[in-house]
Amino acid sequence: MAVLLVAAVVALWTDAVPMAAEPRQGAAEMVLEGGRQGPVPFPHHRHQAALGDCTVCHTVFAQEPGSIERLKAAGTLKAQSDVMNKLCVKCHRAERKAGGRSGPVTCTACHQK
Repeated sequence: MAVLLVAAVVALWTDAVPMAAEPRQGAAEMVLEGGRQGPVPFPHHRHQAALGDCTVCHTVFAQEPGSIERLKAAGTLKAQSDVMNKLCVKCHRAERKAGGRSGPVTCTACHQK
């Protein structure tokens, strides 16, 4: 009887106490809409590993599929290229200047026609 009581208490406690959620990883590889310049392949997991902080990018757009497109459609994100130039290119240039490995810094190095 005591074993059953302990099992019931443990079951109730584990249901009541939230467990740590796994961080949302997203897709390993993504393709971002690049407008007339062509799509932009984006190694998402590589950026996660390099940055270690999702809020570097995800303060601008939500961590969910299609968030950039929804912001553009709502008129909240005026030009995706402005965001990418402020976030991506700025970070890549700073990393390169610091002597580290960095991603591309020119339009044609990212966009694939």
